[in-house]
Amino acid sequence: MTLTHHLLFLACVALATYAQTMTGFAFGLVLLGLSGVFQLASVAEVANVVSVLSLVNAAVTLARTKPQVNWSLMRPAMIASFVGVGVGVAALTWISGSMTVLLQLLLGITILACAVLLVARAKPLERLSSKASFWFFGGISGVLGGLFSSAGPPMVYHLYRQPLPLVAIRNSLLVLFSLNSVVRLTLVTGQGEFEASSFWLSVYALPVVIIVTWAARRFSTSGSMKTVKRMVFVLLLAAGMGLIVPAARILAAG
Repeated sequence: MTLTHHLLFLACVALATYAQTMTGFAFGLVLLGLSGVFQLASVAEVANVVSVLSLVNAAVTLARTKPQVNWSLMRPAMIASFVGVGVGVAALTWISGSMTVLLQLLLGITILACAVLLVARAKPLERLSSKASFWFFGGISGVLGGLFSSAGPPMVYHLYRQPLPLVAIRNSLLVLFSLNSVVRLTLVTGQGEFEASSFWLSVYALPVVIIVTWAARRFSTSGSMKTVKRMVFVLLLAAGMGLIVPAARILAAG
């Protein structure tokens, strides 16, 4: 990466962090999407950076307070998520080695799905969903976490529909995603897939994450949050299509 690429990567980190702080998720997909569109680094490399930054951010947050988690509900989701992470990491290794274009296409489709979930107005449920639904959404989140270190959209959508206290939902998501990051980093490190470049990208991106997170929380308003959600929606659509269209052309030509 040249100096220009490094500066552009930091700009992408800042934008992804702002989107995450204002919407509650989408950090990984925004960073992956922008990095893919600008061809700054491989999907596997950026996914490792996302895992590190997400884990550090969760550790700082959890260190301040004891999280309130509904373990009876989240236990099935966590078990399914851990299995899904293993499946996702294995799929990432296989696809990265055999058909990178397919990985780009999958990432683009995932980003578009995330954009739809961001603006979807899900009707709150009157009663808690079945444990089977937590197994299902936990598994899907785990696969996305293993592939792209972006487990958020399915579980965010599912949990925010539940008749649970908002603080319990946020804490449950934070614990789930931080544990996912631990499992993912353990697996990729054990496979020798965590390269030095991912470590250094994480090191110099961390101050950007801290500063932007603080600034967004300090100066944001309810009105600005609605505006940012629309901006993130457009950004995700553009990034998703920017990945899908070239990949589809290559696959069609091949």
